[in-house]
Amino acid sequence: MNKRVVLASHPEGWVTEANFRVENAPMPRPAEGEVLVKNLWLSLDPYMRGRISQQKSYVKGVEVGELMTGETAGEVVESKHPKFKPGDKVTAPAGWQLLWSGKGDLLTKVDASRAPLSYFLGCLGMPGRTAYFGTKEICAPRPGETVVVSAASGAVGSVVGQLAKAWGCRAVGIAGGKAKCDYVVTELGFDACIDYKAGNLYDNLKAACPKGVDCLFENVGGEILDTTLRLMNVRGRITICGLISDYNAKEPYGVKMFRSILVNRIKVQGMIVFDWQERYPEANQALLGLVTSGKLKTRESVVPGLENASKGLIGLLKGENFGKQLVKLT
Repeated sequence: MNKRVVLASHPEGWVTEANFRVENAPMPRPAEGEVLVKNLWLSLDPYMRGRISQQKSYVKGVEVGELMTGETAGEVVESKHPKFKPGDKVTAPAGWQLLWSGKGDLLTKVDASRAPLSYFLGCLGMPGRTAYFGTKEICAPRPGETVVVSAASGAVGSVVGQLAKAWGCRAVGIAGGKAKCDYVVTELGFDACIDYKAGNLYDNLKAACPKGVDCLFENVGGEILDTTLRLMNVRGRITICGLISDYNAKEPYGVKMFRSILVNRIKVQGMIVFDWQERYPEANQALLGLVTSGKLKTRESVVPGLENASKGLIGLLKGENFGKQLVKLT
């Protein structure tokens, strides 16, 4: 038998464990051209909140009774596809379940001898690629410029700041709590990190950005976005990657400093990493090179067991995770 998690109900406001249901399912069997994968790691990501809402999104949402969507990393146990064999390590769009069978074309083979398998769901996976393209292509920072990133200790934000440093920029993070800010500066090498929970956000951020802000990589939105808009330089660039502060709110935060976009001629662009799918190999190679050379570091928060995946997602949405949030399935 297989074990999986399905959506039991659409959340209203904050997500709760009651919105999910763990159930048994028949053992999947691969057909011709398909592969059976034993999932070892499950990625939990902020986008999942949008998938279980009933609001319009960039992809179809999860309906009540359907398998929760998500990416996994695991091992091939049976293959009827010529490119894969038992023992291969892969990532797959397998969802919240222990076993997955599907078309081999949907799998990505990874080299777990060069980095831990879980990294291919984090700094070497979708979050890393999001950071890479959102920073390089939209923010497009030039050496000497100041790059600010919110949720700086998270899976995406931590990579953004390290890329900014590698590309010759001043990197300033925003995170919640002293421990996260200390990690961002001492371990990841950011120039500064502002604790938004400590109060006085504007003055502290202004002090950390004496030349203003040239690039903002936004993961949070709300008051943090509004505050940073006050410090943006002329012809600044903003990547809107996430708005996690709004995901569980009944009423979205209304941006008050929209005028800054006009007077400073700021470029603001939302990003979905799928738009760069043809260039994934470029990002994968660049990120792996930084990891293996020790120039890109990461941290993981791990929840044990598929039955605790909903708890992990709730904690992620509340900012309780430290780094990339994962579920260890076995």
